[in-house]
Amino acid sequence: MGFALGAAFFGPGASLPRQLKAMPHFAGDLLDPAMSHGDLLVHVASNKAAAIQKTVERIRNTDSAHWTTRWHIDGSRPGNRVEDGRSLARNPFHFTEGFGNPDTERESLDRALIPSNQNEPQWAVGGSYQVVRIIRFATDLWDKDSVREQERIVGRQRDGRWLDGTPVDEQPNFAADLKGRLTPLDSHVRLAAPDRRNPPPIVRRSYSYDKGNGDKGIIFSCFQRDLAQGFEAAQKRLEGESMAKYLLTTGGGYFFVPPHGDGWIDTLS
Repeated sequence: MGFALGAAFFGPGASLPRQLKAMPHFAGDLLDPAMSHGDLLVHVASNKAAAIQKTVERIRNTDSAHWTTRWHIDGSRPGNRVEDGRSLARNPFHFTEGFGNPDTERESLDRALIPSNQNEPQWAVGGSYQVVRIIRFATDLWDKDSVREQERIVGRQRDGRWLDGTPVDEQPNFAADLKGRLTPLDSHVRLAAPDRRNPPPIVRRSYSYDKGNGDKGIIFSCFQRDLAQGFEAAQKRLEGESMAKYLLTTGGGYFFVPPHGDGWIDTLS
């Protein structure tokens, strides 16, 4: 179980992480206020459903006049596995995702954790900015497209291999495909990370959800030390992607995962 703090958690005059704020609307978003933002994000994960249910019930039954549940959502990771140091899973579009994550713990920590020279409050050093996005997938519309067309929209094959034949564990040479004949210029992976030698400085950990009645998609979650250089830069590049008509972000928020230890509690108190 882990947790993270929303901007509204902090009182007047508190020393906030400098980029923490309510998640803004991006192009194509239709955020439901009842499924967005919040003071405290609690994330419960296990490979045993009964353990999750028991923990969630204990949290919900906490007797406090100061806390109420704003929103919740259940998720899963179909095909969850680790390959070459990367945690992979299959999303509702039938594609394996997670290849963009670092393959070492050291690089993951470098992308995710705030260093001491970043002009953040001292208590926040070692913490991480977390972005959560509840993204509904138009699976019925998507499944009408051929697999080949789906792969051109994503920019990878379903199993993660690159469209130009580059092995999954290597970086494609987009510079040799300037007109996008092999990997379309408006494909998801090409817009998200146009320079594969310098990938977006984020670490992803997403889950699939299915509420029934056709409402299914992913709970996108990523961690970074800098929101502007991480998620926000990638999200702005994706505004023109060909996948946009199949996606609708309906909720989520910006949060801050505090560093290990209790020092930050003493500071905020």
